[in-house]
Amino acid sequence: MKHLKSISFLLLLFISSALFAQETEETSYSKFSVIAYGGIGYGIVDNDNEANYNLNSNSGDLVLNYKFSQNYGIATGVGLNQLSGNGFNSAGQFYHERNFIKIPLLLSIDKNVGDNFKVFAYLGPYAQTIINDEYTFVNGKVEDVYEGWNFGFQLGLGFLYEVSDRFSLGLNYLGQSDFSKLETNNNQIIVDEQKMKNLNTVGLMFILGF
Repeated sequence: MKHLKSISFLLLLFISSALFAQETEETSYSKFSVIAYGGIGYGIVDNDNEANYNLNSNSGDLVLNYKFSQNYGIATGVGLNQLSGNGFNSAGQFYHERNFIKIPLLLSIDKNVGDNFKVFAYLGPYAQTIINDEYTFVNGKVEDVYEGWNFGFQLGLGFLYEVSDRFSLGLNYLGQSDFSKLETNNNQIIVDEQKMKNLNTVGLMFILGF
């Protein structure tokens, strides 16, 4: 949570700077762009009844961004998050694998910070659903323990080098936390509710304007 608070503070400063630095003259820019970002990291599985544990994350998002002004836009698309790691609960020790499909709705802000460099920030809510959920115990595998949709909030920062007027690439940070919980299915080995919190990933970002 401390990481998300720190990034939120930096984003507020960045948005304020972009507001006051908005240029009065009209310049050409791409109204639409395709943005791909992803990375590796980890987050915490926050359970109501069972012990919490960490999962490694391997994620990637592909979104379409529409700029309604030179520095601001809205973006949406689809993302895939693959989670895996060890944990334990009342049924024993296990290896957990879970895949999510995520649909974000984001406010995007970008600002040039040099001749060929820019900062790209994005934040907003998301909805996600489980497409695969497997717990591997010593005695066997259990599938589809949890199901359904839940919701959360994400924010990120990209530090990009402009290769051309239409293409940029660079490093990306993404932080997200769920604010609603997933529930176990009926007749499963445990009865609980859980969410992911403090999921932080670092990786690459690509922007292609058209």
